[in-house]
Amino acid sequence: MLAQRPPLWLAVHLPMLQLEVFVKHWPGVEETMPSAVLQQGRVSAVSKSARQAGVYPGMRTGGAQMLLPDIRCFQRDIQQEQLDLLASATALLQYSPQVALAEDDTILIDISASLSLFGGIRALRKRIQATMQALGLTANTGIAPVARAAWLFARLAAQKKRVGKHVLGLKKLSLHLDRLPVGLLAAAQDSLELLQGIACHSLQDLRQLPRPGLQRRCGKAILHELDAAYGEQIELHQWHSAPPAFKAKVELPDRIEQADALLMYARSLLTQLLGWLTVQHLAVSHIHLELLHERGRQAMPPTLFDLKLGQACWQESHLLSLFKERLTQLKLHSAVIAIVLEVKQTSPRELQSETLFPEPGGKAEDHQRLLELLVARLGENAVLKAQPQADHRPDVANAWVSVMQPVTKKTALAHTGPAASAVTNAAANLRPDWLLPKALALEIRNHHPYYKSELTLISPAERIEAGWWHEQIQARDYFVAIDAKAVRYWIYRERAMDPDSDHAVWFLHGVFG
Repeated sequence: MLAQRPPLWLAVHLPMLQLEVFVKHWPGVEETMPSAVLQQGRVSAVSKSARQAGVYPGMRTGGAQMLLPDIRCFQRDIQQEQLDLLASATALLQYSPQVALAEDDTILIDISASLSLFGGIRALRKRIQATMQALGLTANTGIAPVARAAWLFARLAAQKKRVGKHVLGLKKLSLHLDRLPVGLLAAAQDSLELLQGIACHSLQDLRQLPRPGLQRRCGKAILHELDAAYGEQIELHQWHSAPPAFKAKVELPDRIEQADALLMYARSLLTQLLGWLTVQHLAVSHIHLELLHERGRQAMPPTLFDLKLGQACWQESHLLSLFKERLTQLKLHSAVIAIVLEVKQTSPRELQSETLFPEPGGKAEDHQRLLELLVARLGENAVLKAQPQADHRPDVANAWVSVMQPVTKKTALAHTGPAASAVTNAAANLRPDWLLPKALALEIRNHHPYYKSELTLISPAERIEAGWWHEQIQARDYFVAIDAKAVRYWIYRERAMDPDSDHAVWFLHGVFG
């Protein structure tokens, strides 16, 4: 019987979500001007520069504008905050299928079964922080064996301006919880003045109060939240579920005129896509991207392009490299203000099998990724593959198509029809692997075809008569010939004239390796 894993929760708190709904915190992008979010005539969230100038949450709008006349003010958009929370939860599904939304702009993740997969708690925490940065959001994390405790630690880290606070063991959990200020509890907000008046400053102080009296004055919710934090009461969660289809949009902080500068913002969409693919156990093979331009009177149609993959993929690094190649080559006719990404085609994800002795040439998936990268860089018509045709004529039996073109039913059936017998005949008559793009006419010397030296026939004739149903009719006798240095060639005699004539016309069509 397998031992049960001890529970472990990671909470992601987004303290600046109200403001970052309007002004994302993109890595490497400096704040251009102070900003604030207003709700019912008062400031509810401020940017770093506005806070340094003296603007603080709770200040009236007039006071903030008096201190900073050029401050940007936004009316709080609770609906957009919820949409950004859902997008963040979808992106975090790549680390665990058990993701839940909690109070105060916080996301809870059950990471009990994720540690081995992502290389331990430190590596997992760094990856989650990188994911939130890619989404343009400021995040603080808390880790604890209890979900409500992790939630409290994440909020404490935001207050203390720290990246996170982590307590991994149950033995030390009570000690760390006892030190937390009582104001961190969501249910204690309406009773803070009362609690402070009776010298109740920490959770330890709160636990020492008589429970019946505390319940009468502050309600049952504060007791339930306190017990849940210490693991003395089970807390139920409603798990976040990914939508059946994926379509996401990101607004850009400014008008961007260079296509390669869009990569960072496209990555935020790919981050959400990766979480959606992971929880759905899917791989994507067709992505549609829209680059939105000016709106209003000067509105312009969006720039559209599709990314089609020869083999379905779900790795962020590979998708990001393909986007980089396509965006580098893209020429914009107008500045971009937003990006929309939509998944058009998916397929079930194939489980990876790591063999004990891997192939020396790498995996088939690695080869396919290289082809997709070349297509993104050079264009779909510049990277071709051979596709056999159901025809006996050597120069018609193969066609060159894009490596991104899937194998159709018609193409698959062609291998079981006349083309199959043609391939069998070719193997029996030792046809060469390489044909000249155009057959080369040969001289005749001493009644022998001549190419660098006289050629000697070493095989019986392979007669090909085909194409009578259209203008490309062929009537040829093919031979294997060698020259003075024993180099083998594939030549043919044109039978359009009398085959017994002394003026036969010979052509060189292929060379053996």
